[in-house]
Amino acid sequence: MHQVVLGTAGHIDHGKTSLIRALTGIDTDRLKEEKQRGITIELGFAYLDLPDGTRLGIVDVPGHERFVKHMVAGATGIDLVALVIAADEGVMPQTREHLEICQLLRVKEGLVVLTKIDLVDDSEWVDMVEEDIRDFLKGTFLEHAPVVRVSAVTGEGLEALKEVLFRMVSRVPARNTSGPFRMSIDRVFTMKGFGTVVTGTSLSGRLRVGDPVTVYPSGIATKVRGLQVHNQEVQEAFPGQRTAINLQGVDRDAVQRGEVVATPDSLLPSYMLDVSLELLADAPQPLKDRQKIRFHTGTTETVATLVLLDREQLAPGEKTYAQIRLDRPLAVLRGDRYVLRSYSPIRTLGGGAVLHPVPRKHKGKDKAAAAQALRLLEDGDAPAVLQWHLRDAGWMGVSEKELQIRANLSGKAFSDALEMLLNHKKAVLYDRENRRFIDPESLKTLQANVTAILEAYHAKNPLKPGMPKEEIPAQTDRPVDPKLLHSVLRRLAEDGIVVMEKEWVRLEGHKGDLSPEEKAVGERLEEIYRKAGLQPPFFKDVAAELPGTARRHKDVLEWMLNQGRLVKVKEDLFFHADAIADLQERLVAFLNQHGEISAAQFKEMTQASRKYTIPLLEYFDGQRLTIRIGDVRRLRESKTAG
Repeated sequence: MHQVVLGTAGHIDHGKTSLIRALTGIDTDRLKEEKQRGITIELGFAYLDLPDGTRLGIVDVPGHERFVKHMVAGATGIDLVALVIAADEGVMPQTREHLEICQLLRVKEGLVVLTKIDLVDDSEWVDMVEEDIRDFLKGTFLEHAPVVRVSAVTGEGLEALKEVLFRMVSRVPARNTSGPFRMSIDRVFTMKGFGTVVTGTSLSGRLRVGDPVTVYPSGIATKVRGLQVHNQEVQEAFPGQRTAINLQGVDRDAVQRGEVVATPDSLLPSYMLDVSLELLADAPQPLKDRQKIRFHTGTTETVATLVLLDREQLAPGEKTYAQIRLDRPLAVLRGDRYVLRSYSPIRTLGGGAVLHPVPRKHKGKDKAAAAQALRLLEDGDAPAVLQWHLRDAGWMGVSEKELQIRANLSGKAFSDALEMLLNHKKAVLYDRENRRFIDPESLKTLQANVTAILEAYHAKNPLKPGMPKEEIPAQTDRPVDPKLLHSVLRRLAEDGIVVMEKEWVRLEGHKGDLSPEEKAVGERLEEIYRKAGLQPPFFKDVAAELPGTARRHKDVLEWMLNQGRLVKVKEDLFFHADAIADLQERLVAFLNQHGEISAAQFKEMTQASRKYTIPLLEYFDGQRLTIRIGDVRRLRESKTAG
């Protein structure tokens, strides 16, 4: 479906609302105050059915300087603009500001409607006004736009205006209906019997009755209870349509103008945005770093702090890159246009495009590098933009869904770009289940970091068989996705660089050999525990007789445990491995013959005191060799055949 939206622009009292009423029969001033004061305060909406059946949506914006924020909201997402200029007054201050806003929002096409020609008797005057308008428009996107003279009172020029609109609409390319649905809310109200209704001009994607949606940035999840397009009930809404959405189970006070209704998981709220920025040539003064500004995008306005990335101030007419630090979160996409206005007194200053919707905070020396990176996000092709975001995500990796949101790519454009990166080994899929990716250079850096961590650990703990896996994340230079770390360890193991054994990780060449002094301690320990059999001393008593430091004693003990020479039965109680093996063999033989053994029988078998027999019985239970049933032990079923 070919959906086109026309927006009006122009100074107050130049006849925008009267023109729309004459053209469509619809009065867009719906508020009591608007009718009393005779000026447009809020956005108004109408439509015009063209000869080919296309329904042209029309947005009527306020002309008064106090309501420019509503004008910005109305101009967002329009395809064409009708710059309305009264023949009896010509170009006025809001004419200039509205045109500047349209240029900042990158409206590409439009026309000039010279209204109120019935108030001017002198045709030469009208010709002179039109000539002034042509001079005014030089260098703008409306420089070669048609100028149509109209009277909303007499109807003169209305048919000619319709013909011009028809020709222009036919040239507007159709909007892409693929990708997530998105609509900026410009009105919120309650309808008796229906509940909360939000309205706006749909920006992208399709929406059907019953579809789930999320309100951003609040994150409210709901469903579409009903849809209207231009006041008619429909089952489906398309991009460019004036749409009313009845939200299921949402309180009126929970939703605000300026929020966005979108497909679930299609946006990421953020307090910061990286942007391109151009300051208007006629701006009254330079923009300064960390200046307070008013940030307009979609239908929202919020106060923010402007952070210039490569300079201290931006002179009128100059362009640069900046970070916008918002007073409240917004959910936008790469490519969204915005307008900056001064905090006080309020005036339009400039604008640009969002380049990164969820950036990290730039500070210090990183600011200049960030400005360089934003050049790529502004001008790079789809694969280059995806690759940049992979690198930006670093060791936390990035999901396929988040990559789509960051780059504002979907459908075939996204899949083709990602496939190209994968085929050229410029992206690595490390988590197939959750579809998470990492940049190959980041992967190499992480692998090197893990290797260095293991080297340092082995140097500090030469007798340990390896480093506990759970300790590695705390040692990495930067935070790392747990699944990515697991993938890195697996890759290093496949390449023969590391060895993974149960909970331990070690470098391939790490042997953990004892020094001569440590060997002496080990030999003494082994001699003591071998002689002690099933009644060994506690280790604290043994250590008192050993040469060297307590740290060395502990290291050697751990080495002997890992080598399988000693067995830990409980805290501070160790046995020689041969004694445990011999006892286990006798215990299994006894249970195979008798079926069960009591604590007293086990004590007789070991000829040891209770302080040893009870821990030994519990040890064999813990090893899942035996199972306690009442006061006796039996072999577990899996151990019965001896």
